[in-house]
Amino acid sequence: MIRIILSGGGTGGHIYPAVAVAEALKRHYGDEVEILFVGAEGKMEMEKIPALGYNIVGLPVAGLQRRFTLANLALPFKVAASVRRAKRVIREFQADIVVGFGGYASAPILWAAQRLGVPTVIQEQNSYAGLTNKLLSKRAKRICVSYDNMGRFFPEERIVMTGNPLRGRFSATGADRSEALAHYGFNDELPVVLVVGGSLGTRTLNEMMKAWVGNLDGVAPVQVIWQTGKYYEREMQEFLRSHPTKNIWQGAFIERMDYAYAAADVVLSRSGACTVSELCLVAKPTIFVPSPNVSEDHQTKNAMALVEQGAAEIVRDSEAVERGMHLAVELSRNGRRLEELSSNIAKLAISDSADRVVRVIDEVLTEVKR
Repeated sequence: MIRIILSGGGTGGHIYPAVAVAEALKRHYGDEVEILFVGAEGKMEMEKIPALGYNIVGLPVAGLQRRFTLANLALPFKVAASVRRAKRVIREFQADIVVGFGGYASAPILWAAQRLGVPTVIQEQNSYAGLTNKLLSKRAKRICVSYDNMGRFFPEERIVMTGNPLRGRFSATGADRSEALAHYGFNDELPVVLVVGGSLGTRTLNEMMKAWVGNLDGVAPVQVIWQTGKYYEREMQEFLRSHPTKNIWQGAFIERMDYAYAAADVVLSRSGACTVSELCLVAKPTIFVPSPNVSEDHQTKNAMALVEQGAAEIVRDSEAVERGMHLAVELSRNGRRLEELSSNIAKLAISDSADRVVRVIDEVLTEVKR
């Protein structure tokens, strides 16, 4: 029996790549693998992971707040307690290997494993590595990455290009476009712009849509799939009721992302690591609006890694409300540019990322047994 600990949490961007690898591990090893997740107490992984049928242990670790708060004073004690518990979890579970997917939940378990002589693997999702992963990489057996030129952060000889593991099936062929258009009540006479801000929503993208719709005469010049996120659902519904506009579909969630991607000619989106990987796989012309509210501005760096290869366009968060939709409408009418962006972003897609990470895990386990 092979016992593997997977750790990451705080956001879906850290959790779901770990789940994708767990699913790939089960396909690869079958009944010969036992998987344990380690997360942070009180965070979303403590609910999401058990719902998917996996066991999880929570650590009392917390993240450092950017502004001074009393919670920061307790952080060293939480980290120390988390490391002690992490060591106990590793011993009791008899882990053969620990794999970290980012988020502050993964730091104590990786650090503890390295001190106990248990091999570790890191999966870095962004184009700009965080401080924790840079420090922990010194003792990691492998670092799985999604972008080129990561040798500036990690030991070159231990870097493996795997891409970001994703749950679900995304591809450039995708769902049938006519079915997708019908799903949203659209037709093929006008281009489609997909505005997507994640499950919670994005204030900037919603304000952008309000500003754009407010200047229309009740008929949008393109068809729009507007995903508001649950935090902004009621506010945006009330806005659209007071500004009824044809050719706009609005919803808090998008249940069928395959339909949304199949229908879309242009995507306006944040540039979190998993979102970027999805858009590469579906080969969609994209205008990124990086969130400024993330550590080390990694969303801008993710977006620029594609922009510099002619695979996407970018508009700054501070400019998006005024310019975002106007740029998207212009792009949707530029057939040559759409083809260029689609072709270039498709070249960056890695469709078997989870299986690649599993192969890395298998290689490390084989090396340790020698």
